[in-house]
Order: sequence, then C-alpha cells, then structure tokens
Amino acid sequence: METLFSGLLAFGVKQVIMILVGLVLIWLAIRHKYEPTLLLPIGFGTILANIPFSAAIGEHGPLSILFKAGIDTELFPLLIFVAIGAMIDFSPLLKNPFMLLFGAAAQFGIFVTIVLAAMMGFPIKEAASIGIIGAADGPTSIYVANRFAPNLLGPISVAAYSYMALVPIIQPPVIRLLTTKKERLIHMDYHSGDVPQVVKILFPIAITIISGIFVPASLALIGFLMFGNLIRESGVLESLSRTAQNELGNLITILLGITIASKMQGELFLVPQTLLILALGLVAFIFDTAGGVLFAKLLNVFRKQKINPMIGACGISAFPMSARVIHQMGQKEDPFNFLLMPAVSVNVGGQIGSVIAGGIILALLT
Repeated sequence: METLFSGLLAFGVKQVIMILVGLVLIWLAIRHKYEPTLLLPIGFGTILANIPFSAAIGEHGPLSILFKAGIDTELFPLLIFVAIGAMIDFSPLLKNPFMLLFGAAAQFGIFVTIVLAAMMGFPIKEAASIGIIGAADGPTSIYVANRFAPNLLGPISVAAYSYMALVPIIQPPVIRLLTTKKERLIHMDYHSGDVPQVVKILFPIAITIISGIFVPASLALIGFLMFGNLIRESGVLESLSRTAQNELGNLITILLGITIASKMQGELFLVPQTLLILALGLVAFIFDTAGGVLFAKLLNVFRKQKINPMIGACGISAFPMSARVIHQMGQKEDPFNFLLMPAVSVNVGGQIGSVIAGGIILALLT
C-alpha cells in the first residue's frame, strides 16, 4: 500500500505548480491555438516530468533518452530547419532583395537584451541564450541555449514559443507607438511575375556558401534551412519536399516539444531566473519590432519612394504570422492598402537574419 501511494505522498508544491503550468500550456494550445504544435507537447511533457518517481525521466526515462539523442546532439533543431526550409518560398524576397536588410535590422533586440541580461548578472553565455529569444525562431533559440545554457533550456523554450504565439498582441502597440497614421497609410508597390527557377535553385546554395565563409558557426543552422529549401525548389524531389514539410516537420516537432519538457522540472523551472528570462524575452521581441520599424523610418529620410515602416516589424522570424499582422494593420488603416507581399518579403528575410544572428553569437562566444 505504501508503494501504491508513494507517488501521491511525494508530491511537493513545485510539482503541483509545474503540473498546473503544463495544464495551462495545453489549455492555451487547444483553446486559443497558441503555437499548439509545440505548446501542447511541452505542456503534456511537463506533466510527465513532474509526477514523483516518473519513469519518463531519469537515466533510463524515454524523455531523457530522447533529450540526449535529439537535443544534446542538436539533431532535432536542425531537422526542424530542413522542414522549415521546405515550407518557405523565397520568391517574394528574390523579387526585392533589398528587403533582406530588414531581416538584419530587426535582430537589434537580441543584442540589446544580451547587454541587459549581462547587466543583471547573467554570465555572458546565458545572457546570449536569453537574447536569442528575440530571434522569434524556436529552433535557433533551442540550438543556442543547449550549447550555452542547457540549465535554462526550459524557460527559454517556453518564452520563445509563447511570444511567437503572442506576436499579434505584442507587435501592434509597439508599431502604433513608433509610427504616425500618415506613415501607416503608405502604399507599397509589389512586382508581380515569376522568379526564374534557376535563381530559386542558386539562392539557397549561394546563401549557404556566403554565410559559411563569413560566419562558419552559422553553417549548420543556415545549411539545413537552405537544404530544405533546395529540396523544395529543385523540382525533382517533390515527394521528399512534401515529406519534409509534413511528416518530418510534424514528427520532429512532436518529439522536440515533449523532449524539451524533460527540463521543465520544478527544481529547474521554478527559480527567480525564470521570471527574469520571461521578462527579458519580451524586451527582446519589443526591441526587435522597434528596430525594424525605426530602420524603415531612417531609410525613408533618404528615399523618394517611401516604405511603409510597419513592414520593418516583419524582420523577426515569426513567419508568416508577423506578415499577416502587418497586412491586417494596413487594412484597418486603409482597406485598399495591400501590404501582405512586401511584409512576406521582409518576413522570409527575417528567417535568414535570425539564423545568421544565432551563428554570429555562437562564433563570438564559442
């Protein structure tokens, strides 16, 4: 009888709180559809990891084994990048390569947050892992955090995916604060027409080579992303492209989410640092949004053909959610203002920019 009820008797306050956290994540995923593909597995895994004497964790626990096989080896985040690359169409960016600059400008919040975290007492590698939340790119955040701050992987992952889901809530107030109505009403031209297939094929190859030469530490991240895109654009691997987008992406996403939860144990998560990480992650998102918008406003000082500053906010990597948010904001200001394609151009550039930013941080601190 004692063995039967040993788990119940061993429950502590932290375990109860973390199980409630897991239930909240599941509720957000199902009820509000906030990043359900990640938050639901993370929420359920959190429950598994916090039941006393759980066979799911520990030396022979399946979550721990999956963590060692998929996260410690960095395999799961890289395979996710193959799937993401296969999903992305870079055509809007290729029609206007200038938009790639916004993908760089919108990483401003990452480096602001690193400085703030370091000033608050976090070691520089932990500060860098927190700052990368601003990339709005879950796999990149996991990749960097696992390399530099595995003890913070749980809160960093939750913050990264939670704030990605909250982009429609976080970005609009920041954008409205930094822009005038006149600026938000600016219309932008979009050049229609197809991009030659040879350009689509050469683009992922060229980005991989250039990034590898200048930022070798980014090569695994950008290389797997561009490999996935090359599968998509080659025209000879349609079945593999569909598999990467669907079966591979779905399977690894499930494994990634539930595996991360092995680091969501109460002893690791319920510490004062967690609240600071969540707050700093929000700061990173806000400054990333502000950086992109202010960069567009700066360019408008010198350009005759003005840019709608709102699209600068799409330089974060929350694809395609951020582009949709900006398009909807433009429609509210003027129903005839169609910003979707310029916003998508910036958004896919942000995907590249966030990965390169992660590589730069790895290069500087490794």
